[in-house]
Amino acid sequence: MRRLLLLAAFAVLPLLGAARPAPVAAAAAARPHGTQKAGGTRSHARSRKSSSPPPAAAVGVPAVGATPLQQAVGLEVGRALHDTSALGVHIVEVSSGETSYSFNGDDARTTASNTKLFTTAAALDAFGPGYLYETRLVQRGQVIGGVLHGDLGVIGSGDPNFSGRAYDGDSYGAFRGWARELAARGVRQVAGDLYLDAGLFEARQIHPDWPRGQLASWYEAPVAALSFNDNCVLVRVSPQAHGGLARVETVPPVHVFRVENSAHTSNSPRHNRLAVMRQGDRLVVTGSIYQRSGPLDVWVTVPDPVEYFGLAMVGALAEEGVEVQGRLRPVQRLPGPVWERVAVYRSSLLDTIRIANKRSQNFYAESLVKLLGARRCGEGSWSEGVRAVGEFLLAMGVPAGSFHMVDGSGMSREDRFTPHAVTQLLRHMYLHPWGAEFVQSLPSSGELEASLHRRLTAPPYRGNVFAKTGTIEGVSALSGYAKAVSGKVYAFSVLLNRSRSLAEAHQAQDHIVMALIDHG
Repeated sequence: MRRLLLLAAFAVLPLLGAARPAPVAAAAAARPHGTQKAGGTRSHARSRKSSSPPPAAAVGVPAVGATPLQQAVGLEVGRALHDTSALGVHIVEVSSGETSYSFNGDDARTTASNTKLFTTAAALDAFGPGYLYETRLVQRGQVIGGVLHGDLGVIGSGDPNFSGRAYDGDSYGAFRGWARELAARGVRQVAGDLYLDAGLFEARQIHPDWPRGQLASWYEAPVAALSFNDNCVLVRVSPQAHGGLARVETVPPVHVFRVENSAHTSNSPRHNRLAVMRQGDRLVVTGSIYQRSGPLDVWVTVPDPVEYFGLAMVGALAEEGVEVQGRLRPVQRLPGPVWERVAVYRSSLLDTIRIANKRSQNFYAESLVKLLGARRCGEGSWSEGVRAVGEFLLAMGVPAGSFHMVDGSGMSREDRFTPHAVTQLLRHMYLHPWGAEFVQSLPSSGELEASLHRRLTAPPYRGNVFAKTGTIEGVSALSGYAKAVSGKVYAFSVLLNRSRSLAEAHQAQDHIVMALIDHG
């Protein structure tokens, strides 16, 4: 009965059917995709070998006694080795649990964004699909004549969803609801301060393993228990109609930077080169922009996410007619016992998991791993969060020597898993009571605005692959589920390290999955 229910849940997905505010460079306007950039040293640990793996086809040539699947996949693996010498592949038939193919399946590889599979699976298992973040607005003091003679406070829940995603692009949408609640209480002015309780997570907001030269890029956004707009600001640089300095504005209009603008408007399309850099709290814009070009949009991380949250909230309340006269006061815990609840902003764990997986948003995955640390281990830190994920993996039978994890998104090169460990996780989650929710959180082949939208788009592959991509320099990963023409469902992991070409890596992964679907 359980197997029938699981197959029914998988049938909800379009299998065997026909058939990002977004930090990006230049003119694109979607939220982060699967590509990450990073430097550092690659690490390729070798883990414990599993006992007596099943026979696999010889790499690159047919083998006597091999199944059609093993022969077809083996040929594609042989071709993939032209691009990399550090390749690992593991395929398991989900229903039976039998390994269908393995090539270096028990050698640990850097996984890049495939690490998000482990973070999101552990969060779904720990909290359940009905979990809601609750960020509370509170007040203290008396309201007299429209003035609150006291303070406001916000208690952070680690929610990464304070943005315009749920409000048709209006970043202030959640705060406008709070302004209405205050107005309903007769508050038009706050004489005191705004306290910002971000104590659920540790004070460290940037992981020590992340490349220091890319801290201004959206994929390295800082992580705090109070965050706003993915902890990024859209910097828009526009030409002036009559020449002179280019116009620089931030969206939303929150003054978190000291802007130093020397970019000028050019009357020649050959002089259309801009640079937007963040140095601490300084935003430096240089170069030139062609007079007849459109604006350049670049997403830049903020130096202090808690301050950013507070400034955005004050700005939004002011737009709605509620003035906060006092200061921002970031704290680890609200002072004093007497605070009255005004409103609660709620958002869904499932939305967070979907954005982390489909859009490959590092910030969402890192927020999840810190939430796991806070709720499961009593400390909202990276170290306790990955410990919670590790305990989840050990409980399902993944060997301790087959993984090493240090952050939640895979930005660190120290995140290493064997392909076998990946398929163990995938099979476990497919058979999980919330397996359908997990599978549906992954990008599907040909799905718009997801990281597989241009891959595996022809029949019978389109819609029959649900998988997570992963990319950092020299690393490409693809792991997930594939439904073969036979109707069988497989979990697979294809991890390439020391890859010379991202395009060739993608082609190799796609051909391996195509062989699996055709012959599985």
